[in-house]
Amino acid sequence: MMAEHFKIGHKYPRIKINTGYSFGLDDQEFMLGFEGDDPSEFLALVEELRSSEASMYTQLETPIFTCLRVDPKRMLERL
Repeated sequence: MMAEHFKIGHKYPRIKINTGYSFGLDDQEFMLGFEGDDPSEFLALVEELRSSEASMYTQLETPIFTCLRVDPKRMLERL
């Protein structure tokens, strides 16, 4: 099942996926962080992952937060 996830992920080479194991942080086994420049490409990836066989075994979907990466100076200027 995870091979299917990897295959799907490789269809979106411009999306960087970071896996963090979260033992002790909650009841989650791991958390994923995605980096990319095109929100629509990210959404397409997530939609495809959620329709995969492995997702049938996901007990709880947590919220997805999106943001723009900017350097600290630019962030302060925007505030």
